Amino acid sequence: MIGDRIKSLRRVRKLTLKQLADQVGISEGHMSKIENDKTQPSVGVLHKITQSLDVTIGLLFNEKNGHERPVSRAGERPVIDLDPVRRGTGIRLERIIPHSQDHILQCNIHIIEPGGSSEDHIQHVGEEVGYVLDGELDLFLDDDVYHLSKNDSFHFNSSRKHAYRNPGEAQTRILWANTPPTF
Repeated sequence: MIGDRIKSLRRVRKLTLKQLADQVGISEGHMSKIENDKTQPSVGVLHKITQSLDVTIGLLFNEKNGHERPVSRAGERPVIDLDPVRRGTGIRLERIIPHSQDHILQCNIHIIEPGGSSEDHIQHVGEEVGYVLDGELDLFLDDDVYHLSKNDSFHFNSSRKHAYRNPGEAQTRILWANTPPTF
């Protein structure tokens, strides 16, 4: 589970539980539950944790750097479940480009169950682009909300506050790329 990895990285960086919790903007108790795998962080909290620890999400999920094949086959790509506690309404990321510290581009298929959302607004350095493969998406950019459907696309500077949710009754799939890699 990711809790042990977060705890190890926090200790290596000589941060107390309270210091990391304060940097992330959550309570010390909530951070303790995350580190002990008693709860899973939202996408926004997970993003803040990775920023505070200066790592990518791939490191937390133990993705291996190694020999890369230029082709990845459907059904063989790694899938990261960001919220296994709420599996029915969660978010999963199917890696299109395998995790590597050397990449300057990140690309995933975001699989969002009905009602699933990133919960927290995040912002960071970079640029993002997406294409809705199936379903519906509400994309929140700063104070604006954009409703997207199948075959719609979006792009934005990642410094804008952003979040998303699936308002529909069917699973949503989005081809999502950003640079530099954040997860």
